[in-house]
Amino acid sequence: MPTPDRQLLAPAFPDDTGEVDPALAAALARLGRDASHFPEALGALQDARVVVPVVAVLGDMEIDSAGLARDKSADMAAVLLTGADGRLALLGFSSTATLAAWDPEARPVPVTARTAATAAIQEGATALVLDVAGPVRLVVEGEHLRALASGWRLARVDGDLAWLQP
Repeated sequence: MPTPDRQLLAPAFPDDTGEVDPALAAALARLGRDASHFPEALGALQDARVVVPVVAVLGDMEIDSAGLARDKSADMAAVLLTGADGRLALLGFSSTATLAAWDPEARPVPVTARTAATAAIQEGATALVLDVAGPVRLVVEGEHLRALASGWRLARVDGDLAWLQP
C-alpha cells in the first residue's frame, strides 16, 4: 500500500524526444565550419540536455562445473575515454542519434550539461567530450569544465566572454 510521504520523482526532461537541442545543433554546425565558434557552442551547451551513455560492466564472474564463465553480477557505469596522453574524459552526446552512432547498445541517461560536467570531475576526468563520433566533437576541459560544473554562466561582458557566478 502506498504511503503518502513517498513520491516518485518526476522525470527531469518529461517531453524529451532524444533529439538535439536546436540552439546547440546550430552552434555545433558553426563550430564544425570554424573553430572560432567554440565559445558560442559552449554557451549553447550550458543550457542543453546532454545524453550520458551508461553501459553494463561485469562485476563478478563464476566458472561453472563445465569450465564456462557466467556473469554473477553486473553494474551499470558511465563511459570514460582515456586519451593518448592518459587523461580521462566523460562521454556525452547531444542526442540519442549521436549516442547510437557511437554505440547502439549504450543506454541513454539524459542530464543537464552541468550535471555531466560535475560527473566528469567526480570521476577524475579532465574533460567532457560531446559527440565523440561526430558529426562535430566539442571538448570541454580546464576552467570551462569547472565553471560549467559550478553553474557559472558564459556571457559577453564589454565584448569579451567571461564566466559569471550564478
